[in-house]
Amino acid sequence: MPASKLTEFLDNQHVNYRVVEHHTPVYTAQEIAAAAHISGKQLAKTVMVKLDGKLAMAVLPASQRVHLNRLRELTGAQTIELARESEMKARFPDCQVGAMPPFGNLYGIPVYAAQTLSDEIEIAFCAGTHTELVQIAFEDFARLVKPTILDFAYTPA
Repeated sequence: MPASKLTEFLDNQHVNYRVVEHHTPVYTAQEIAAAAHISGKQLAKTVMVKLDGKLAMAVLPASQRVHLNRLRELTGAQTIELARESEMKARFPDCQVGAMPPFGNLYGIPVYAAQTLSDEIEIAFCAGTHTELVQIAFEDFARLVKPTILDFAYTPA
């Protein structure tokens, strides 16, 4: 079942969304996209980073990677590093580690979305478990989360 905090928020905001289940637990963004039969461009993965020691979400297409130094520069941070699992467990008690939805606004965490993700009409993302996704219009995601949209993602060669 998707994280209740997420579905309650979406319901309260009267947002149309669809829960997509894939019955085999998968853990990498590309495996999730394949299991759910969704394009890697439409699957939004959440990468937890620490900017100057504070948690932040970098949200980008599953087919891309975070250019850490570029994200650091664009946010004006002095330091950037990937967050550790232990840091995520405490902040997302209703989610399995690695399956956090990109709704940092529900957890008091800033969200940075990749410019390339904003090209999609609909996006899907982990809904708190490794077997369920939520699919919504990107426009609704942007309106509800109010992410800072930056050009920090790249496609690996």
